Amino acid sequence: MTIITRTEFRLGSIIVRYQAPAEDHAAVGLAIFPADRLADCVPPRDHLDAPAILNLPSSWLPVSACEVDPLVHLHRLGEVENGGYSQGRTLRGGPATRALKWQSQSTETAADGTVTIHTVLADGRGLECVHTLRHSPGSECLEICTTARNAGTAPLTLGLLTSFSLGALTPFACDDAPGRLWVHRVRSTWSGEGRAEVSRVEDLHLEPSWSGHGVQCKRFGQLGSMPVNGYFPFLAIEDRVAGVIWAAQLAHPGSWQMEIYRHADQLAISGGQADREFGHWTKTLAPGETFTSPTALLTVASGSLATACESITRHLARAVAAQTPAVERSLPVVFNEWCTSWGNPSHDNLLAIADRLRGTGVQYLVIDDGWAQRPGPGIQQNGDWIINEAIFPRGLRATADAIRERDLIPGIWFEFEVINTGAKAWSETAHQLHRDGVPLQVGNRRFWDFRDPWVHSYLTGCVTNLLRDNGIGYLKVDYNDTIGFGCDGPESPGENLRQHLAGVQQFFQSLRTALPDLVIENCSSGGHRLEPSMMALTAMSSSTDAHETPDIPLISAHLLQLIPASQNQIWAVIRPTDTPQRVAYSLAAAFLGRMCLSGDVHSLDDTQWSLLRVGITFYNQVAPIIAVGSWTRHGEWSPSYRHLTGWQIVICHAPTLGRTLVVWHQFGGPATTAEISLPATAAGRIIARYSDLPDDVQVTSGKLTVTLARPESGGVILLAD
Repeated sequence: MTIITRTEFRLGSIIVRYQAPAEDHAAVGLAIFPADRLADCVPPRDHLDAPAILNLPSSWLPVSACEVDPLVHLHRLGEVENGGYSQGRTLRGGPATRALKWQSQSTETAADGTVTIHTVLADGRGLECVHTLRHSPGSECLEICTTARNAGTAPLTLGLLTSFSLGALTPFACDDAPGRLWVHRVRSTWSGEGRAEVSRVEDLHLEPSWSGHGVQCKRFGQLGSMPVNGYFPFLAIEDRVAGVIWAAQLAHPGSWQMEIYRHADQLAISGGQADREFGHWTKTLAPGETFTSPTALLTVASGSLATACESITRHLARAVAAQTPAVERSLPVVFNEWCTSWGNPSHDNLLAIADRLRGTGVQYLVIDDGWAQRPGPGIQQNGDWIINEAIFPRGLRATADAIRERDLIPGIWFEFEVINTGAKAWSETAHQLHRDGVPLQVGNRRFWDFRDPWVHSYLTGCVTNLLRDNGIGYLKVDYNDTIGFGCDGPESPGENLRQHLAGVQQFFQSLRTALPDLVIENCSSGGHRLEPSMMALTAMSSSTDAHETPDIPLISAHLLQLIPASQNQIWAVIRPTDTPQRVAYSLAAAFLGRMCLSGDVHSLDDTQWSLLRVGITFYNQVAPIIAVGSWTRHGEWSPSYRHLTGWQIVICHAPTLGRTLVVWHQFGGPATTAEISLPATAAGRIIARYSDLPDDVQVTSGKLTVTLARPESGGVILLAD
């Protein structure tokens, strides 16, 4: 097969190519390359020529070795299904996909330089798809989504619509690239977020068959309302011989899927809303009706996985910075009293904390769970949101005002999407999600139905007005269980869930509109909602609930590849029983993102308190570096996080500021010496450091040498270029 280029664009450092088979110009696919590597691309081979192929009957020959992966994959219910042993494994590549043909392409350039490319496809039977690719100036990332429109006269039902599909992996090999392609995914679980997984394509059984017959595919994702419960919505393919990596991340708060697919030599990847088979999703479009897929972020880069991931996180950081309150620009330090009172806040203990924190450089004091009345058993009693006057005898406003008088911004915790047993709202079943005709209950939780205007009105009173009336400036939004695959409603369970979550995000947006100075934290039981669409609605995200465990520096560093450091909120819990070494270990981890303090600060001795105050001051000094720096990580650590050994050194380089931050930790195990090459422009001198003891750290001839001799020790070093 001869592959031709229909159109080609250079967007930043990325070449975007729309290509087609010479035999069928109306078919179209997408390929992207680093602009500086375009000359290294090679044409794919036309045919398979192994002896087993050449011994086939001549009438079967030649056997094509390459194909163009379609720009959009979809599935229409009621049509012929795809073959090649694909049933139950994938809905990609079927007759409905192959029926889509190129109609037109248009390009728009906005006043700010943003380029948008619209490619229109149609199947000749009433279905149109518009593939939209957008690039913003200064970004090394592409935004892609797909809109399906029923242009016919009868309803049609989709069972799959991809947000993106990317083929031609890898364009740097003319054959099936044996041994050179690697797949990167990121696993996640409660208090174990961001664990990297890398596999050879061959180990995932994704080699093409000897004759090209059949398809090889790997579909994975997540079902429910916690999009980072199992895997992050992320996928990267690395060509280790060429040194090029392609990465994709989905921006979607619900059920999603990614697919790795192979039929011919070259690999293809796609992703979007979880489909009929995987996510119980179908969508019926009436004549004239449209549906737009979730947005996907794509990039390609020469270098390492970290290089590609930084392109995405920088893109996300710019989007968030443009719309967060001004107070957030300096990355203020948070104190959350959850690990202080463990769900038992009061006016008196909050003021004791506020008195202790006044003048330290902490900006936010967050009241966590326990401020509302608890009519039933258990820690959390969500749904009614009635202020507990027994612990706030003068009302919540008096406590918030007293916190502000101590130069702190008061914050409060909510889990407003759910109702717990014991709440009066438990009986409001008409406004709750149902499954199989009964209220959907997970453990001791039911869920408000955010498709229902009554719910928005109710929560405006319970949440929005409460925040405004009590002078609250910071909102921590928690979410502690998942709905699962779907809920009852007029459409499929997966589509009903998607519409509900769109309503949830609409309520988040209404909070931002009503209270433009409100700082919102996206918690979700730690890291279960660390995906771009939720992070775009919030100032920062709680990265994990590993409050005091030794692995928190490891988890926090994992997440730097997936979320911006400016949004990566990290617990640093300080106890009176902590040694100075432990205080420094905990605090140093928080330099990997947003510092969130907790614990018994009013009970610390002079040594502990001094070490904490110095750490806060140092953090505020280097926050501009954390906000704009490029992150690289080095180290060796054990597979077990519960029994962690090894070490980690993370470097944050900000050449525009002439500064480099180094965060180091020894987890456990024998003493060792780590030697790290610094970025070429960072081989300067140490100008400040933070630890409990003078560290054996040296910078010589562009190399950083750290002697790691104390288990569970850590520190921070600041270098001037």
